[in-house]
Amino acid sequence: MSQYSIGLVIPTKNAEATLSKILTILETSSFEFSTLIIDSSSDDSTVSIANRHNAQVKIIPQADFNHGATREYSRNLIDTDIVVFLTQDAIPISADLIEQLVKPLIEVDEIAVSYGRQIAHDGADVFEAFPREFNYQEQSQVRSIEDVEKYGVYTFFCSNSCSAYKNSALNEIGGFKATLTSEDYFAVAGLLQKSYKIAYVADAVVKHSHRYSLWQEFQRYFDTGYARAENPVVQKLVGEAESRGVGFIVALLKKVWNDQPFLIFYAVVQTLMKWGGYRIGFYGSILPLYMRKKLSQQSYYWSSKYY
Repeated sequence: MSQYSIGLVIPTKNAEATLSKILTILETSSFEFSTLIIDSSSDDSTVSIANRHNAQVKIIPQADFNHGATREYSRNLIDTDIVVFLTQDAIPISADLIEQLVKPLIEVDEIAVSYGRQIAHDGADVFEAFPREFNYQEQSQVRSIEDVEKYGVYTFFCSNSCSAYKNSALNEIGGFKATLTSEDYFAVAGLLQKSYKIAYVADAVVKHSHRYSLWQEFQRYFDTGYARAENPVVQKLVGEAESRGVGFIVALLKKVWNDQPFLIFYAVVQTLMKWGGYRIGFYGSILPLYMRKKLSQQSYYWSSKYY
């Protein structure tokens, strides 16, 4: 594999609780790779931890962070054949994570992007764990644009919390675009339209999950709806995205009802908050700016140079 250069990029902001653990696990990888920490002006020991692990560090203002633009900047800065992305809260369960992620890209010319399996952190409740169980199953998979009829919007599913891309393929679509969220989703849509394929690698596993409040769920889905409306490429390819969401809702409510029926009311309320956030976000461009700031999870975005 030595003919391929591999770079790892981790965007950080006050990541001292997890960064050392991530880098320590990956240091024993059998693959050689360089590491870039792109830090949004942390005020804890994140940068010193990165330096101790011999990672390259680039510090940017917090206000300049953007899910798409910052990753685009970082992949060009690290300038490797393959770029691997992790987030600061995605903890590899083994040192072979990078090897597992990049293997499909190296072995199959048509595969331009891969992403790993996410499992919930220990002690996670059903609302934190079930989305991982639903979206990240135990069997690996390769998808192409021909699978749109079968999988719908899921054809383009990916997460840059644990992913790898061929930089040359990203160059063909102009890289990651500045966006409020879902930069991975839009990049995959562009790559698959170029006849590339995406690999889901079930053996590349990270622990990555969150427990959000009802308001945080609303804000997350507001951002998703807004970004989808602003970049309608996938809607044009497969129609509305709700069909996948309906399947998730039915499966979640069934699981809660069977396992913890006393939580069914909360599950219904959470579902309504997500749906409401998505629909309001989808039509969010008609809202005044001060309302968008209040409803979004990323209030800084609306004053940034990327808006």
